[in-house]
Amino acid sequence: MIALVLLALSLVAVPRAPETVPVSAAAPASVAAPLSKVLVFSKTAGFRHSSIPAGIAAVQRLGAANGFTVTATEDAGAFTSANLAQYQAVVWLSTTGDVLNAAQQTAFESYIAAGGGYVGVHAAADTEYDWPWYGGLVGAYFASHPATQQATVKVEDRSSVSTAHLPRRWTRTDEWYNYRANPRSAVKVLASLDEASYSGGSMGDHPITWCQNYRGGRAWYTGLGHTEESYADPAFTTMLLGGIQTASGARPADCRPENGYTPLFDGTQASLDRWRQAGPGGFTLADGTLTSVGGMGLLWYPVTPFSDYSLKLDWMMPGDDNGGVFIGFPDPQGDPWKPVDLGHEIQIDATDADPSRTTGSVYSFRAPDTAARAAALNPPGAWNSYEIAVHGRHVEIYLNGVKINDYTSTRDIALGHIGVQNDGAGMDINYRDIRIKQDGTAATDLARGRPVTVTSVEPGSPHAGANAVDGDLTTRWGSAYSDPQSITVDLGSVRTLQRVRLNWETAYGKAYTVQTSTDNATWRTVNTTTAGDGGIDDIAVSGTARYVRVQGTERATQWGYSLWDLAVLGS
Repeated sequence: MIALVLLALSLVAVPRAPETVPVSAAAPASVAAPLSKVLVFSKTAGFRHSSIPAGIAAVQRLGAANGFTVTATEDAGAFTSANLAQYQAVVWLSTTGDVLNAAQQTAFESYIAAGGGYVGVHAAADTEYDWPWYGGLVGAYFASHPATQQATVKVEDRSSVSTAHLPRRWTRTDEWYNYRANPRSAVKVLASLDEASYSGGSMGDHPITWCQNYRGGRAWYTGLGHTEESYADPAFTTMLLGGIQTASGARPADCRPENGYTPLFDGTQASLDRWRQAGPGGFTLADGTLTSVGGMGLLWYPVTPFSDYSLKLDWMMPGDDNGGVFIGFPDPQGDPWKPVDLGHEIQIDATDADPSRTTGSVYSFRAPDTAARAAALNPPGAWNSYEIAVHGRHVEIYLNGVKINDYTSTRDIALGHIGVQNDGAGMDINYRDIRIKQDGTAATDLARGRPVTVTSVEPGSPHAGANAVDGDLTTRWGSAYSDPQSITVDLGSVRTLQRVRLNWETAYGKAYTVQTSTDNATWRTVNTTTAGDGGIDDIAVSGTARYVRVQGTERATQWGYSLWDLAVLGS
């Protein structure tokens, strides 16, 4: 019984002592004003949709239920600077044609520049073709449409307040617009159409709902909303409410364009099968969402370590719960504490009294900017998005598009794995849509698992040369207690080199050279160190080579040279 109790206690997420907890230097974000007034504009100078009255009534119901008043008008005279200033958002509800004169256009441009919000619904994209500023605001102009029919909407961003409630694939009937240009490069696409699910789509990649930050304000648009039935559909009206909240700034939203990301977990079982669980507990999968079960464990991505990247994912805590995203750690080999000790946790826990252990912190090392976080954070039960940018040891954390933390680590996190935590029973957390973008050519540890030759091994010890390239930071190479000594790794073929990283144990090299060769006979010195002080040496190198050698010429202690890890980064 005592043994079982001790085992249980060992699995509790006990706080580790922080190395340092400096104050964040991120600039605070302004807190959005409560949503109080919305203008619905539905003037038409071309085709008029019969669904407009139903749309106005739907926005009025949303206002009554959510504490904001709604003014509906078809009078373009409402577009004056003084009048627009009272509204947090203006909904262009299936407007068509040329609906504003030059003075009214200028007033609306000034309104957006001052932080106003635009919501475009359906035929708002069939409006003001001769006003390029408006074309940029809506995101794309209407081109054509087939007959009204059923189609499948692919919900791409499920952290947005406007789309978080929707399934990954949403089947509905509407009039599906084709657009003159694809807006994806300039906007954050929230949903797109599966053109294989209906007839008449002509875009291939076919965004249908999106948002963007535009010239001082924020815009949200959906091509849905042609039919009267749309405005009685709770799924659609909830999306519309989220669009109004997004455009007005009443709810945080990341509306930056997102291009070039590779999905690591896309909501499918096939993508989840590429991950591995370290430690107890785990996750269940339903509707593209991971839900934690028990713990404390870690679900990590073993396929490859990453360097110089932007990691994005969505998360939701049902209540006062706990989780975290781990970065920069080696293969944990089944032990969830290794990422705690060797990488960093980007914490998710809104109620911890220690600011260095709350949502947005680099756990125990750097607290977030509390004002910026408060402005950006959605409450328990709502989805949030993280972007974690790692460049070398520099870590930047964005919450719903707002930068809330900036930290330069003392740990060797430049190349490592990523994972998500299941903190324990009752500490429930959900994750969605984990994706990554690496800058330039991805750097790989070319030395991992490759053959190694050393001049000596510490007498009577198991500290063989292969330990320095096995990816396990608890094993090491130790040499005999004399100078000189060397360790050489064969990369298998000629490779392009970027960096050599040495992680020294207590016995380190005070003086050494790093040399490269294509044939293991002729050597080129690419770095010389004469005053090494141990720890981690991250050395920029260039050129091509098959062999890399570290030649130690002066030990810093009476003991031999001792390396936890020798990494050769390149492509």
